[in-house]
This record gives sequence, structure tokens and C-alpha cells, in this order.
Amino acid sequence: MTPADPHAWFPQFYGNAAIRTLSSACRWTISGQIGEETPGDPTKPPKRKAPIDVRHLLDGCTSGCQHAGPLRGAFALDETCLMTLDELTTAIPNAANSAFYLQAQTDGLLVLDIEADCPPGIAADLLRLPGGLYSELSMSGRGFHLVMPLPKNFHDFPVAAVKRVLREEHGWYELLLDHWTTFTRQPVPDHMVAHANAATIAPAFASVEDLYAQLAMNAIESSSASASDVDTAMDMPNIPYSQAIVEQTLASARHQLRDPGDFNHDMSRWEFSVLASLHGWMRTQLRAYSALGVEYSAGETAWLLYKAALDVIPGRPKHNERRNGRPFLLDRAAALVADREARTSSAG
Repeated sequence: MTPADPHAWFPQFYGNAAIRTLSSACRWTISGQIGEETPGDPTKPPKRKAPIDVRHLLDGCTSGCQHAGPLRGAFALDETCLMTLDELTTAIPNAANSAFYLQAQTDGLLVLDIEADCPPGIAADLLRLPGGLYSELSMSGRGFHLVMPLPKNFHDFPVAAVKRVLREEHGWYELLLDHWTTFTRQPVPDHMVAHANAATIAPAFASVEDLYAQLAMNAIESSSASASDVDTAMDMPNIPYSQAIVEQTLASARHQLRDPGDFNHDMSRWEFSVLASLHGWMRTQLRAYSALGVEYSAGETAWLLYKAALDVIPGRPKHNERRNGRPFLLDRAAALVADREARTSSAG
């Protein structure tokens, strides 16, 4: 029997002009369960949902594969792992959801993600924002995804413009700027749209520019420092007492680190928290060895922090990406070191 055409199942998605704008970008895949179930084994991470390497899924494993389970996460944002939407639809027409890596400044669009626990009145205000290009239900059926044009005032807030996500303070909604978004292709029911449009009270935001401005003004600029300010060699240099510093830092910090649940399982935020905690404990070690006449550069400190982080932060596909020509976590370590050094300099 010939399978049904997804274009017929989800005409509002595949026929939408904004989705068609994104469709030719080779940044589409599906979400899948990464890893293996290991009941009762706390040393192995549980299965988790993540964007997958869809080309590997279609080609199948080889004898050289070492990943757990049949799927591996997408580690590159191009044709190495991903596809165009048309390629994906043809290859896997029965996929339950489609994941896309949005790059707002390149795509000219952003996604407003309204969480299931967003108060109904606020959600209704957001649903009736003018200028929306596409809307759908989230995976829970109680939240919403809205594709919006890039605000005209986007570059008026340079700090916010380089963020990956801009979150409302309660976590009720967020603007995705440089981030994965999963499309369910399920349109918002007409009665929900009608209810939102029937509201007689003036909405909290008159436009996407108003919404963006509020979130952008609340974006915290930790400092003027940048990860690129810290020079790290391609390979770890020979750093005096490096093993002792890393081991002593881990021994001090291991039971003081926060849990991903404290960050609603936002792994990026949790990882940066871990790096910050490790750096705090590492400073004690660095001061001790500095008393022996050893000086540690920002790049060396970033390497030491990176090595410590690898011991306590579980690997995930994003860690395979490179930022500023170096591994993702090393770049995050460099960003934190740059920030702390800038804070110290301004305080002095």
C-alpha cells in the first residue's frame, strides 16, 4: 500500500510560507531517544530525547560505531548529519516530529515557545501578537510554538542579539534565536485562536518588537568579555601541577555541584553553573601554586577547567560542536574565565 503523503496530513505546516523559507536549509532532522536503558546502573546516563544524526540513521551503523543504542545525536549543523525538509519528508514520511536548528539572524525568523504552564491570559496575549507567520501546538498539547519575523529592533540590543535564547523570568515563554526547535505540525485549534482574539483587554505586547525589547532589556550581560578573548592552544599545553590542580578541584567541588533539575533540565545552563562552581574551587588551588612562583594564564586556566568539567559533565551531541575553533566545552570554559577576569579587573 502506498503510504499517505505527509503534505496531505499537515497542509498548514508544509504549505506555510515561513516553513517553506526554512525548508531549504540543511538543518532538519527528527528527535529520537539517545542512549540505552540501564535500569539500576547510576554510572550510565538514561536515555534522553535529542536531535539525531538522521543520515547515520538511514545509512545504518558500521563496525566502527561506538555510540550506545541504535541512534546517535547530531554533532554538526550541516549535511554531515542533517537534511533539508523535503529530503527528510521523503526519507521518513512517518516521523512523529521534525526538529530544526534555527539561526534567527540567518533565517530572518525566530520562534516564540510558550510553555504549557504559562498562565492562560498571558498565553492568549502572545497568541494574538500581530505578524505571526505560523503557529502550532507543542508536544504536550498545552503549549504553543509561534514563528515570527525577526524584530525590526533586533540589532538595537547587541547583548541580546548574541544570546541563544531569551527567557521570560518565570520560564513561561522564550524566544529561540540560535537553538533547536521541534515542530509538531499540529495547528492550534480554531476555538483557541477565537478565544484569544475575543479578548477585550489590551494585550501586554503590541508587537513582536515590544516583546523582544522587554526580554532583551532583561538579558543579563555578565561582562564585556568574550570567549574569543582567551587564547587556548590547539592542544593542552604543559601546565605545571595540572593533574594535582584538577584532582584537588574535583575532590573539593564534587558534592557541592547543583543538579540539572535545579535548571529545569536546561543542560546548557546547568553546564555553565558547573563550570562556575569548578572555577570557584579551582581558584583556591591556583592561588596555592601561585605562592610557589607559578603564574597561570587565562588560556591555561581554561584548559584546567575544561579537564575538570569533562570528569563531571556527561557527554552530549552538542559537545562535538566547535566554537572559536575549539571543542564546545573548552570554549564555554574560556568564556567563563574571560568573564571572571573581566569582573576582577573592573572590581580592582
